[in-house]
Amino acid sequence: MTYAPETLTALRADADQVVARYPSPRSALLPLLHLCQSVDGYISPDAIAFCADRLELTAAEVSAVATFYSQFKRQPNGQYTLGVCITSLCGLLGGDAIFAKLSEYLAVGNDQTTADGMFTLERVECNAACDYAPVLMINWEFFDNQTPASAVGLVEDLRAGKSVRPTRGPDKLGTFKEISRVLAGFEDGHANEGPAAGAPSLAGLELAAREGWSAPGPIGDGSDSSHPQEAGDPK
Repeated sequence: MTYAPETLTALRADADQVVARYPSPRSALLPLLHLCQSVDGYISPDAIAFCADRLELTAAEVSAVATFYSQFKRQPNGQYTLGVCITSLCGLLGGDAIFAKLSEYLAVGNDQTTADGMFTLERVECNAACDYAPVLMINWEFFDNQTPASAVGLVEDLRAGKSVRPTRGPDKLGTFKEISRVLAGFEDGHANEGPAAGAPSLAGLELAAREGWSAPGPIGDGSDSSHPQEAGDPK
């Protein structure tokens, strides 16, 4: 490994905290990879060697995990990952147009990083936020109801060094390395900021409360109140 001595000392101390959370050390591999990514900006050969050594795994075992999950990058990543949802609803409502505009504006294609190292552009298969389509995620934080123009505006603000706030979640957008450290399990002081859900996400819950609906119980226990028995319906 070629980590500088001070970097390696800090990484080992943080890794000890991560591993201590798990009864089996190898269970700590995912957060440990995020931790290394917060240092290198991607899963480097040094990161593979460090995780393998710390968890008593082979480099092949670590690499198998690092190449399976899309959040782990095998080449230097930008400070900001722009994840444009292009699955059905987002794609139809403008996701494809947003991706095309960002690709043209940044002069990069899918999973490519700009020459200045600031942005990596990705086509994402569902950001799990269909009620806010089309959705753009930046470092896995939500930016809802986007347009090609608004997406470019976000990029311009980030390039200008302006503070950008996600639609939901923390008050301030973190860099790729900062968010990778959070994913490793280290708090950044931004928990419980901003709304976690908005009106579109809560509409079904509010309708159920208004109508007195509840989730059905196990089949046959007679507690399925969401589908009242109609007259003459045998049971």
